Amino acid sequence: MEPIVLAYVGIALMVGLSGIGSAWGLTICGNAVVGAMKKAPEKMGLYVGLSALPSSQGLYGFVGYMVMQPYLVDNISMYVAAAIFGTGLLMGFSGLVSAYRQGDVCANGISAIAAGHNMFAPTMVMAVFPELYAIIPLVVTILIAGTFPVV
Repeated sequence: MEPIVLAYVGIALMVGLSGIGSAWGLTICGNAVVGAMKKAPEKMGLYVGLSALPSSQGLYGFVGYMVMQPYLVDNISMYVAAAIFGTGLLMGFSGLVSAYRQGDVCANGISAIAAGHNMFAPTMVMAVFPELYAIIPLVVTILIAGTFPVV
């Protein structure tokens, strides 16, 4: 296999899986918002604030691509291609899982708000924890890219 193919598979995993995770988490939250609107439509702003949180993981996948894009050249070394593939796996799967689980946290908060509880801030705090495990792989990707030879 050509190294550039391995690198592009890593990029596809990075962007694709993190995007799928965001879509999945956003759908979980959207379903919660639909149910919550039946009980308390006046709190739509709070619902939207929470339901948007899982979208960030897909953006992190895209940022990871932007960081790696300068190294996607025809004469890429196997070392760099393998590193891009590895960071793609890392970012893709962490984005997938963290967005999905963050969607669960936010959906529970949306339901609690609709039931009359003051849960916006506590839900935001709790939603940060799954998010952290999408941010760490992004930072690792940036740090790894910093070790590559200048193209």
